[in-house]
Amino acid sequence: MAELGITLVGDGELVPCVDGTERPYLSLDAAASTGALPAVAERVAEFLPNYSSVHRGAGWKSQQATAEYEEARAATLVFAGREGRDDVAIICRNTTEAINHLAYRLGLAASDVVLTTVVEHHANLLPWGRLCRRRYVECGSSGTFDIDAVRAGLDERPVPRLLAVTGASNVTGWVLPIDEIIDEAHARGVPVLVDGAQLAPHRPLPADADFVAWSGHKMYAPFGAGVLVGPRTAFASGDPFLAGGGAVDLVDLDEVVWTDPPEREEAGSPNVMGAVALHAALDALTTIGWDAIRSHDDALGERLRAGLQRIDGVRLLGPAHADVLPVATFVIDGMPHALVAARLSAEYGIGVRHGCFCAHPYLTRLLGLDDAEVEAYRQAVLQGDRTRMPGAVRASAGLSTTLGDVDRFLDAMREITSGAPAPVTYGIDPHTGDFWPHADGGPWSTAMRRLGASCARG
Repeated sequence: MAELGITLVGDGELVPCVDGTERPYLSLDAAASTGALPAVAERVAEFLPNYSSVHRGAGWKSQQATAEYEEARAATLVFAGREGRDDVAIICRNTTEAINHLAYRLGLAASDVVLTTVVEHHANLLPWGRLCRRRYVECGSSGTFDIDAVRAGLDERPVPRLLAVTGASNVTGWVLPIDEIIDEAHARGVPVLVDGAQLAPHRPLPADADFVAWSGHKMYAPFGAGVLVGPRTAFASGDPFLAGGGAVDLVDLDEVVWTDPPEREEAGSPNVMGAVALHAALDALTTIGWDAIRSHDDALGERLRAGLQRIDGVRLLGPAHADVLPVATFVIDGMPHALVAARLSAEYGIGVRHGCFCAHPYLTRLLGLDDAEVEAYRQAVLQGDRTRMPGAVRASAGLSTTLGDVDRFLDAMREITSGAPAPVTYGIDPHTGDFWPHADGGPWSTAMRRLGASCARG
């Protein structure tokens, strides 16, 4: 593998460890969020002096900002393979907002059915459940399903109003046979939404999907912009998801005439900086090329998973033989997932994700939990105790990850699983389920602890 030689903003930043030394920070959490590509940061810095109101000002800077914003919108359509089609790109905050936006705009009735799968991120489960009925494609013990399971879900009555499916799992990295899935849905007249959050930084988005959503913060543009792409006709009538300035042609005290999409769907001042950053990231990925990215991903993923498989007590979750992104999700016999993640951070300066990855139904299946075990941890959480929350550890690579980075992580894992005592003791916070080192003074001391969202939540 020819390494890409890419360094993200913040790569190698020195972080404190419990032994009193500083180590270069190694992020193996690309599946959650990525740092900015230098080209993205540079483009944002170049644009910043010209920032101004969009679509509303006659001034030179407003004209420039509007042009940049609309060029970014056009770039998302090209990136999604929508050239020559009457589709629109709606710029929003992230994938979660994009899916909620679409769920509202489809005008679903409570009796309607959306077909989805048990491998989804909560962002592609919860919006549908608050509006209509959900039907699920179930997975096997490997966390995958075959095309026959999708056909069965599509053929069940009533016919689904929509198939909402991820392009790649945020938990296992499994890349679904998305083109075949789309073909089966379209053969039955069912439109398809693809959650492209994980897919977009690694593979081309499926051009035949009716709708596709993805986020900039997972593809090296962490400035708060995401995208929903779909047919113009889907947004040409009815009330928009957000009501406010910029989405209207006429307003009086008793009536509103909404403008045309996509502006109809973007009330309020938009995130111009986020759009500019996203445009720069799309350009950068296109320049690198999908073949180079795929080669890089495959080499890292193979090294990562093969190395973990050789460590006693480590069990990988997900498919053993399938198309996967550079992701490895695992558990260690006899060691809480939260403690593994805490030790990697505090002792080695390595950042990973742990918990349920905002995919509780999928994790319980991958872990093989029975109904009694699920009910037990649910009751504990409802009583404010997250120490029993199940989960796993996920290491995920990105464009700047090297084989040396993977080896550094594997060396740390071998030490953690060796049975040797940790250099400090750790305590667990029952309110979050997270572990924290017992350190005397310094950045890792209890007094310096920052309480926030827990990986047990999702």
